[in-house]
Amino acid sequence: MRELSAHDRLGHLRGDGAGLDERWQDPAARVLPVSGGRIRARDGRPDWVPGVEVDTTTEGGVRILLGERDGATYFAWHVPGQEGEEWVGLREVGRHMMQDGWDRALVFHAVGMAEWLDRTRFCPRCGGALTAQQAGHVLVCDACSREHFPRIEPAVIMLITDGEPGSPEERCLLGSGLQWGPTRFSTLAGFAEPGESLEDSVRREVLEEAGVVVGEVQWFGSQAWPFPSSLMLGFFGRATSTEITVDPVELADARWFTRAELRAQAESGEISLPGRGISISRELIEAWYGGELPGHW
Repeated sequence: MRELSAHDRLGHLRGDGAGLDERWQDPAARVLPVSGGRIRARDGRPDWVPGVEVDTTTEGGVRILLGERDGATYFAWHVPGQEGEEWVGLREVGRHMMQDGWDRALVFHAVGMAEWLDRTRFCPRCGGALTAQQAGHVLVCDACSREHFPRIEPAVIMLITDGEPGSPEERCLLGSGLQWGPTRFSTLAGFAEPGESLEDSVRREVLEEAGVVVGEVQWFGSQAWPFPSSLMLGFFGRATSTEITVDPVELADARWFTRAELRAQAESGEISLPGRGISISRELIEAWYGGELPGHW
């Protein structure tokens, strides 16, 4: 699995207002305007701009320290409720982030924080108003002084296989979501529930969504997924049953594919797979397939 390029998050500087001001004014610093789950884009790419070009007088704006990479400091500037053609979701810039892979971790950090700030308006304890501190990474209640931190929701995402590993007859299980249309297929996924291991989450979700029983479960890798605050935990699983019974509340369709069928249908456009560079789903599928596949959503 290809790793996102990590950045130094500079956690020790989040409470240093003067130090952050100095870094913001540095000509090498870059800022990404964000609004909830949307980022500002230019020419299809995330619109990183110098800090001096950002209007920080906008009411409700929050400066978010992302960190440092290659000697430059990166921030996000979050202002809720922004609209217009230049404000897009991550999928709209996914192809460019695949090419400019260095900034994917920074963009995911920015969107994850903006999503949290956008939906966390009042104190869950007393209902008081919240004020952002620590460079956007802590919300403090104005009434009861309780501190609130970003929460991550673990979600499992899995490629289930059947048949002799590596043989032409080996198959993988892919599903199509209710809102995706008839050609879009991906790995199955779902949120972990309290009181269960991640491996049991994989087995439960596959059984619930597709009616397939899973035995052995093997770890693959993880990926930040700020829609709105998930951590995607990738696995391979081996099926011990093959009959598919689709849950119509969860899926529109689910099918088994051999490697030859997967490639032929992806080439013909009969099916399309998640875009490379955004979702760990594509990484799981191509790791099993053994190379790159054509097409994408």
